[in-house]
Amino acid sequence: MSLTDTYNLSNGIKIPKIAFGTWQTPDGDIAYQSVKTALELGYRHIDTAQAYGNENSIGQAIKDTNISRDKLFITTKLWNQVIDFPSAQRAIDESLMRLKCDTIDLLLIHWPNPLATRPNFAERNSEVWRAMEEAVTAGKVSSLGVSNFQTHHLDALFKTATIKPVVNQIYCNPSDQQEEIVTYNNMHNLLTEAYSPLGTGEIFKIRALNTIAQKYDKTVAQVVLRWHLQKGYLPLPKSVTASRIKENTEIFDFNLSDGDMTFINQLHGALLPHKFPDNVQF
Repeated sequence: MSLTDTYNLSNGIKIPKIAFGTWQTPDGDIAYQSVKTALELGYRHIDTAQAYGNENSIGQAIKDTNISRDKLFITTKLWNQVIDFPSAQRAIDESLMRLKCDTIDLLLIHWPNPLATRPNFAERNSEVWRAMEEAVTAGKVSSLGVSNFQTHHLDALFKTATIKPVVNQIYCNPSDQQEEIVTYNNMHNLLTEAYSPLGTGEIFKIRALNTIAQKYDKTVAQVVLRWHLQKGYLPLPKSVTASRIKENTEIFDFNLSDGDMTFINQLHGALLPHKFPDNVQF
């Protein structure tokens, strides 16, 4: 396995098994350099979002690497100001412009129930999805998915969607495994993408992971990313430090034993849980 190995999405499109995440990476030189470094180290899947505010720099970094576009996989997401069909149409074209590309490989609804349209989340998502489907028909987008959706959000979307989502990108790590939605994803042929796969750094507080890391002569981050892959997830590690970007690529030369996988599985709940989307005020 390597950075160029792929999962097969339910629509037949291939997606690299690990993505370079860019959440909390500021626009400008930091975003540009980190993405450029990631691409030079072999990443071929870059994940961003309108809400991250860094599509411009990421698009420039992608352009400047001169890697053939068909070798790259670019994901972005529509944020909460996108509340209906017209605003979604505009937002898609704006992302294409900022990313400096003709096609987005994977487009997600970033958040299932923005405060501005709550409790009418189902109507909002249906209208946004309709614009996303139009973008697929127009050749602007290849695949569609969602992020942070729970089962009731997906149940509602499935009632109106003509093109089915192929991924659900969720907060997922050994301490917060979201088993219910992962099971739902599997049942509906949705690939689970794990953002903040290291729990935004919180996972390093679990000291028992140090023992496992020493056993394999790896770091805790490498062990946890390997756990994600062996679970069949697509992790999105993020870093702006070149040495750590490189470290996060060195996860393909070992396998965690069944016993160690079982131990890590049992860490669920070791840290404070993530806030679910219905309970946040934005």
